[in-house]
Amino acid sequence: MSLEIFNRQFLDVIELIKEARINALKSVNVELINLYWKIGEYISKRLDRSEWGKSVVQQLAQYIEKSEPDLKGFSDKNLWRMKQFFDTYKAVPNISALLRETSWTNNLIILSRAKTIEEKEFYLRLCSTERYSSRELERQMNTGVYERVMMGNQKLSAVMRESNPDIFNKFKDHYIFEFLNLPETHNERQLQKALTTKMKSFVLELGKDFLFVSEEYRIMVGNSDFLIDLLFYHRSLQCLVAFELKVDKFKPEHLGQLNFYLEALDRDVKKKNENPSIGVLLCKYKDSEVVEYALNRNLSPALVAEYHIMLPQKELLQKKLHEIFEQGLKDDE
Repeated sequence: MSLEIFNRQFLDVIELIKEARINALKSVNVELINLYWKIGEYISKRLDRSEWGKSVVQQLAQYIEKSEPDLKGFSDKNLWRMKQFFDTYKAVPNISALLRETSWTNNLIILSRAKTIEEKEFYLRLCSTERYSSRELERQMNTGVYERVMMGNQKLSAVMRESNPDIFNKFKDHYIFEFLNLPETHNERQLQKALTTKMKSFVLELGKDFLFVSEEYRIMVGNSDFLIDLLFYHRSLQCLVAFELKVDKFKPEHLGQLNFYLEALDRDVKKKNENPSIGVLLCKYKDSEVVEYALNRNLSPALVAEYHIMLPQKELLQKKLHEIFEQGLKDDE
């Protein structure tokens, strides 16, 4: 056998080793979370039955430190966190598995920063699917990704919902590109180049199911060439996603261009096993009422989102999301 064949076979062995390491780390993490859950449950039940006072938790921490000095992470502060962890999730068994699919550090970040069980579950699911590090999770929470995705879900058109049943939580109403360091005044070419240069950060903001295909993707219709600003493929939706960039306010005529690109992609680029292409119009500003009118009779799976080059005020996003929910309740009445 040739050296090249041996090398390929050796790579197979390397992959087996890497897979085993990942599985071993997952197992360790599951056991660690199980341990913290059981300790939290143990403490919680004794406090609830008044068998222990609060000072006993501190005594327990001191006892662990004295009797098992090699054991780290069992200070009284951490023991109280374990109790809080158990108390928070004991009534929601449906997300028990999610707690064990991310690190203890990520669990603590979500526990302390997410306000509602719904928000906590959202970030737990995000950590599970996107495999976020604690730094990446912090960034997503700082940019209010929960609020932005929930707003995006509320504004999905009927065409988007019908053609892509799994589309919920895949797109945002606002995208935050603070990592581009762009000046307030910039053109579409500068925006496009900055996004492709910072592709790793861009994909983190979009979601890791997005696979970059090309910038200025060329399609030919008749005797004319057209360029799609950015083309991606979405793994779980199994479709092409075309991004068109506009550095000014949304105008209804922008949708005509995007719909044309989607038609060309579906006719000439999409494979038979793939779903219809989706279009995302990224603009600097948008009037939600104008967008609603423009999309109401639009037959293509397209959405309009804003982009921002500065971190948003999370309080404003929360207020905006609350207003959307309130309006939804009024419409239901």
